[in-house]
Amino acid sequence: MNGSRPREFVASVCVFCGSSQRVNPEYFAMAQAVGELLAARNIRVVYGGASVGMMGALADAAMARGGEVFGVIPHSLDKRELTHRGLSELRMVESMHERKEVMFAASDAFVALPGGYGTLDELFEALTERQIGLHEKRTVLVEREGFWNGLQQWIARAVQEQFVPEHVARALEVVEGLEGLEGWLDGFVSAGQAR
Repeated sequence: MNGSRPREFVASVCVFCGSSQRVNPEYFAMAQAVGELLAARNIRVVYGGASVGMMGALADAAMARGGEVFGVIPHSLDKRELTHRGLSELRMVESMHERKEVMFAASDAFVALPGGYGTLDELFEALTERQIGLHEKRTVLVEREGFWNGLQQWIARAVQEQFVPEHVARALEVVEGLEGLEGWLDGFVSAGQAR
């Protein structure tokens, strides 16, 4: 898949975020801003292929800025008419597990915005695969008004109780808002961590 990416894109970043239509509109604005930022930095967006919620807002914003967006969605969700039909590339897969496999293989790093169970599922699978040595890709949480505080407290407790090694916990980076993500992306690209 790496060979199919246009040369002008410096990296592919997988974004995990919510698909709910009922969340605070500020979350939609956050997803739009991230989509615009990635497109402006010539970074391809890899995500779950939906047209709704923060996922749809992310993809629409990146596409509107001339970015490339690669969506991956299971057939079961396509049947619910959730699939985004206006992407640079869309891949239909058989299961949620296969969706993650394809997204992870296509990405150089992972960014988690606020979301629900699906966001956490994707985030923790990426972290678990790093822990067992399947990849060394960076993973970052984008904080917004303490959304991730509870998760960070749980991680600290898991380290304290020796369920999670400290070096593994440090693999999950945290930035504050869009400005923090901008700085993180600058460091990521300048360090040559993109493929």
